[in-house]
Amino acid sequence: MTILPDSFQKQLTALRETYTQQLLNKLQQIEDLWAERHVNWNNRTLAALHRMIHNLAGSGATFGFVTLSDRAFTLERFLRTIMEADSPLTLEEEAQVSALIAVLAEATQPDPLPSSRLDACLLSHPSPPLSKNNRIIFLVKEDPVLARDMMLQISYFGYTVRTFSNPSELRVAVNETIPAAIIVDLVSVDGGFAGTETIASIQHDREVPIPILFISVRSDLAARLLAVRAGGYAYFTKPVEISALIDKLDTLTAHQTPDPYRILIVEDEATLAAYYALTLEQAGMLTSLVTDPLHVMQPLIEFRPDLILMDIYMPSCTGLELAAVIRQLEAYVSIPIVYLSMESNVDKQLIALSLGGDDFLMKPIHPDHLVKSVTSRAQRSRILRSFMIRDSLTGLLNHTKTKEQLAIELSRAQRQNLPLAFAMIDIDRFKSVNDTYGHTMGDRIIKSLARLLQQRLRKTDCIGRYGGEEFAVILPNTDGKTASLVLEELRSGFAQIRHQFTGQDFSVTFSCGVAEFPRCPDVASLSDAADRALYTAKSRGRNQVLLAGNA
Repeated sequence: MTILPDSFQKQLTALRETYTQQLLNKLQQIEDLWAERHVNWNNRTLAALHRMIHNLAGSGATFGFVTLSDRAFTLERFLRTIMEADSPLTLEEEAQVSALIAVLAEATQPDPLPSSRLDACLLSHPSPPLSKNNRIIFLVKEDPVLARDMMLQISYFGYTVRTFSNPSELRVAVNETIPAAIIVDLVSVDGGFAGTETIASIQHDREVPIPILFISVRSDLAARLLAVRAGGYAYFTKPVEISALIDKLDTLTAHQTPDPYRILIVEDEATLAAYYALTLEQAGMLTSLVTDPLHVMQPLIEFRPDLILMDIYMPSCTGLELAAVIRQLEAYVSIPIVYLSMESNVDKQLIALSLGGDDFLMKPIHPDHLVKSVTSRAQRSRILRSFMIRDSLTGLLNHTKTKEQLAIELSRAQRQNLPLAFAMIDIDRFKSVNDTYGHTMGDRIIKSLARLLQQRLRKTDCIGRYGGEEFAVILPNTDGKTASLVLEELRSGFAQIRHQFTGQDFSVTFSCGVAEFPRCPDVASLSDAADRALYTAKSRGRNQVLLAGNA
């Protein structure tokens, strides 16, 4: 049996204790509200009583009060029939409700359980430790000049490259450090094959082989077959197209753990909301809690959830009303909304789904069911949204999403009184590149710059493809001077990357304009200032970074 981490076990215990402490108060509130029938009874009071009983039915079993939950469910269904009849209480109905409330008040002790529902969830979904990407590359090349040149080309894309002049040195190094990949020149300077025996010995008895990328002047089948037999993962003929090599390295070193799914939980019962959050967080997700549905807009904008988990019965507005409001906002039309409720009436469930919901989960829900349902919906949501907001060639944010993200980041910077930089980048003389080398090569260069930006900028920075050869970068919590230095380093690196076309090398440059908040106080002024700075950089000779205000 897996032992729960102390921190999570403490949270589970604390949640159950909190619920137990609040339970007597909740039952007293129910009795007090029912007592008002003698002086102030109307449909609104009945609806409030129904909501309180509904919440109790949905939350009790979650924290071990199974009997309480069952009795509350019976009372909730009876109150619903009274509400649907829309007629004054009869003496018989009044007596039944009083009896059911009295029985409910007797179930204040948790039922004995071999293990709590939360325990089951945590045992079923242990959080795997996250490891950082391995970006160390070993390069074996006899010619020191060519080795240094290739090392620099690869390092521009954020890799750490160690060079070795012969396979023997490589064998010693691998015993100390396991690289993400090994690049080997298959043919030595004297024309023979080099390193294949050493590579084979390095791979021998290794549970997880190290990916080997061979480079060679030869393209014949015999050479390729030798590389495959030596465990070659890829084969590149000289002159090596650096973008193709980086594509393969990116595939090898990509982080296999995706960004955690982001789940917005809208639930007025704070303890229950915390339970859902703990369950999903233990499964590796990120959560944001909203206990007042009227305060949902800010976290909806800033948290950017993949899915909304929402209760139906809430005091200030119902989940159905809130879903309808969210669906009126164009930016959130596609976000999945999953209802959590005790509502068992199929017709009412269908109405709820027709008003903007995507799924209906019945309370109390088993942790494993909750995790699997949320994961499935969030995964599809992320895939579909990526098609809508990302550029198909580069995978970067598209023009519309970039502008939307700039507004979000600027709003955050204004609220937190933090700096923000916005940069516009344009590849120099790109039309000439397309005319000279063709559109396929032009696409490679665009992808090369996109990859460079993704690998060298922070994960918190937002990168978008603004137009054909134009890019935009949002750098939160960064002033204009710092952003200019970062982009200058990128400009220098990009200018030194060489591209191959029919045996010839050529390089490409870019120009960049940078604007900063608070000097530019809104989205329009930031965009205009960065665009003007870019235009000025172009007019001054291109291949430079210019900060707005320093022209």
